[in-house]
Amino acid sequence: MNTAAVLTAFDEQLRQAGEGDGAENPEIDRETARVLSTVRPEWAAVTWSRLNEQDADEVIAVQVHRMDRTGLDWEWKYYSYDTPADLPDRLRAAGFAEEPPETLMVADLHELELTGVPDGVRIETVTDVAGVDRMVQVHNEVWGGDQQAWGDSLLRELASSPDTVSAFVVMAGDQPVSTGRVNFHPGTDFASIWGGSTVPAWRRKGLFRALVSHRARLAIDRGYTYLRVDAAAMSRPILERMGFEQIAVTIPFIRSVSGASE
Repeated sequence: MNTAAVLTAFDEQLRQAGEGDGAENPEIDRETARVLSTVRPEWAAVTWSRLNEQDADEVIAVQVHRMDRTGLDWEWKYYSYDTPADLPDRLRAAGFAEEPPETLMVADLHELELTGVPDGVRIETVTDVAGVDRMVQVHNEVWGGDQQAWGDSLLRELASSPDTVSAFVVMAGDQPVSTGRVNFHPGTDFASIWGGSTVPAWRRKGLFRALVSHRARLAIDRGYTYLRVDAAAMSRPILERMGFEQIAVTIPFIRSVSGASE
């Protein structure tokens, strides 16, 4: 896989279009692409930027003014190839707090090593409240706290965009034990997978690989070329063994409007 060409395609096809994760009608200008989601009304982001040392602080200030007016906490999605080199420091100085980094990984769908579903479990497609509740149950156990707002957001997305998002839960009997979803980006070469979570007692049993494989097959059936994921440290070795390659590192920089000064 030509990683440089894939990164260029990713930048042009996804980042500048709001990355497709619940994004609609992104606002694009010379320096940035912004998105305010109506599917996920709690999410707003700058998904792409092209800045230099001379204009970076001014553009950041303009975006802060523009986005803070939404009343939402919002994200500046930074990638390791973004310019200028000190952009993270400039975002911190502007009041953003960084979350843990993730690895942007991409695979050629036809080069992936796919697996089947392990014995004793089944993958169910999530389409309704009951299915989303099962996913929330898994996320609560994996991530802690109450993940119902995430579930409500996913339910809205499934209702409004059923052709571009699919969600799944792995069931062991009547117990939900793993989850994941996939976004299809029409008019691009990419599908994206998100939300892979497995409860601790069911890890190292092949469920993560099975869910990745299941979503990859759907993307292949729809004619996509690449599968993208923002991988946490725990997932990265498994994805590498399946055939994913590291393209960049991404860090979410979050600005809390409730703590922002006018």
